[in-house]
Amino acid sequence: MSEATLRRTLEHLGRLVAFDTRNPPRAIAGDAGLFAYLRDMLQRSGLACDTVDLGDGCVYLLAVRGAPQVLFNVHVDTVPADPGWTADPHVLRVADGRAIGLGACDIKGAAACLLSVLETTTGPAAVLFSSDEEAGSSRCIREFLARSDLSPRTSDLSSGPADAPFTDLSTRTSDLSPRTSAPRHPTFRSVVVGEPTRCRAVLEHRGIGTATAAFSGTGGHASAARALRDSAVHEAVRWASLALARAGESEAAGSAGPLRGLRLNLGAVEGGLKANMIASAAAVRFGVRPPPELPPAAALAELFALAPDPERVRFTPGFLAPPLPAGGPGRLAEARAAAAALAERLGLPPGDPVDFWTEAALFSAAGCNVLVYGPGSIEQAHTAGEYVPLADLVEAATRYRAILS
Repeated sequence: MSEATLRRTLEHLGRLVAFDTRNPPRAIAGDAGLFAYLRDMLQRSGLACDTVDLGDGCVYLLAVRGAPQVLFNVHVDTVPADPGWTADPHVLRVADGRAIGLGACDIKGAAACLLSVLETTTGPAAVLFSSDEEAGSSRCIREFLARSDLSPRTSDLSSGPADAPFTDLSTRTSDLSPRTSAPRHPTFRSVVVGEPTRCRAVLEHRGIGTATAAFSGTGGHASAARALRDSAVHEAVRWASLALARAGESEAAGSAGPLRGLRLNLGAVEGGLKANMIASAAAVRFGVRPPPELPPAAALAELFALAPDPERVRFTPGFLAPPLPAGGPGRLAEARAAAAALAERLGLPPGDPVDFWTEAALFSAAGCNVLVYGPGSIEQAHTAGEYVPLADLVEAATRYRAILS
């Protein structure tokens, strides 16, 4: 990769970071801001662009040149800026071999690499940019797959905010089939999903399930002896203690391998009003990332069953999505081999399985041969001072160029 290409990559990254695509609030439009910039740059590089705005900040852009066999997918939304940022997170800074800015690592660095490489190549190419990966719904990818006649085929794929009623997508044909008047997209059987993997091809990761637990109690004065039993907050803590213990046990007793055990996170605990009042309500929002052989719905069911008093809690599943590869234990070996062959064909060095979830699982559930690849490390994603090493940008752009040439 030449100095000119790195310089151009950083120019693109600076522009991408400057666009506020935090999610939430996901104030993203398909005809302005970042997507207008992407469309302009891609059209200048000879790609035909199709932008689909689904509303509520859910936008995707498909850009195609020639008749490509491989689709590159990169999400352009970011998480909100961590309070620990000491400089403007939307102003890219380059220092000590790092490009620092909100989303630089996750995963606007990959988008910038692709833009710079597409400007200096003429071969077939297909790139899909989407705006709602951080939302926990993946509406853009699901719509794209439906319009490509690639609907997810796994029963453990479902969607919805953590505080909404559970809905199984396998019964929601309206979500998996495009509207009659919707334009069609080409069908791509090989996909490279951009996420920070330190420029290694990741072929396997965990599934994901989120849920909300709403606990009930009987209010009153906190001096009453019954407070220990009747407080909704106490009941939530009792369940949470059991759930955390179950996750810890699974780490020790799980099957051998890098993805053993349940990864449980209690993301938010709320409830009660004052120290001298017995809480009548409490809620816990949590997520679990089980190993590939355990469906997310089954992992959530295990945690639901730990409730000390089932009559005092209502569990509402939120976002459920399969692991990579998707399709159940019977498909794991075949899908791993196919993804490994794709990585070898594209010249991407193999990496280890990862604990985080990606939308590659949705492509896999639709029958695509898919892997995850991109610059940066997941350890830097979502942090204050988020950065991507310049060396990773050089490596990723070099690999992209070899594929697109």
